Amino acid sequence: MKSRKKHKRRPRRPERVVVYLTDKDRSELRGLLSHGGGLVRVFKKAQALLLMDEGHSAPEAAKAAGISENTARRTGKRYNSGGLEHAIYDAPRPGPEPILNARQEAAIVAMVCSKAPDGAARWSIRLIAKEALRRKIVLEVSDSTIGRLLKRHELKPWREKNVVRR
Repeated sequence: MKSRKKHKRRPRRPERVVVYLTDKDRSELRGLLSHGGGLVRVFKKAQALLLMDEGHSAPEAAKAAGISENTARRTGKRYNSGGLEHAIYDAPRPGPEPILNARQEAAIVAMVCSKAPDGAARWSIRLIAKEALRRKIVLEVSDSTIGRLLKRHELKPWREKNVVRR
């Protein structure tokens, strides 16, 4: 039986991405870079697009903008296929749905800012969760969800008899 030699595969050379910005897109990118106040990843993609428009290769633009070559190449391809918005802004990232909607949050906060139920001097996190279930504000809720809600609204009902909002 003959032994077969394993051939090493050469890495595939990435295709060259050529970007030609429209005058409108070019001025929009320059305006974006001069104003500041946005996301860093948007700035870096904008820099890379401008550099590739000036004739630099994707690896050169990536190095100058401080991003990976793949990101620069992908940004150029996305510009060519879908325009400026598609190239520099990311699609919304998936994530879990919020546990409480705005109406439920408002009802729980209003409940916490009112008088504690009979038999309790103050609201506790467990008491808030039980009372929210009893009042049918929510179908199910955990203590940690209530704790995060109170923290977001800077409420500490277990610490103060009368909840004072700033």
